[in-house]
Amino acid sequence: MTRFIGSALARMTIASALFVSATIAAAQSNSPAGLWQTIDDNTGQAKALVQIIDDGGGNLSGKIIQGLGEHDKPERRCTACTDSRKDQLIKGMTIITGMKPSGSDWEGGQILDPESGKLYKCKMRLEDGGQKLVVRGYIGVALLGRSQTWVRQQ
Repeated sequence: MTRFIGSALARMTIASALFVSATIAAAQSNSPAGLWQTIDDNTGQAKALVQIIDDGGGNLSGKIIQGLGEHDKPERRCTACTDSRKDQLIKGMTIITGMKPSGSDWEGGQILDPESGKLYKCKMRLEDGGQKLVVRGYIGVALLGRSQTWVRQQ
């Protein structure tokens, strides 16, 4: 009898863990919150890892946590920035601010290109079951901008 109870308890624990994992995966597929690998739209190469967080009210922000490839230089600074980020380290820098849900997209915020120091309006949308994030930076209207597709990291 004890073996049966122990076995049933083990199955319940495994089932609970699988449920939690499935719940987390489902939540990730509905929100850009998480870790993303950015892809350089000119070279197609991985450029950085960006952590996007939800402030708890649905507003998103994102920061560079690591450069990749030739961009993996911890001492790199945003020399082209013109705001408070001028000459700050790029690693650890918040580059996405103020993103709010709007239907199935997120918008209303800004994204910084640390290479040029320019700030752009930003729109984001999830694709491929939440595994890809299309990030569009633009000036004025969204038609006048460029998009990058980022890949979710586990």
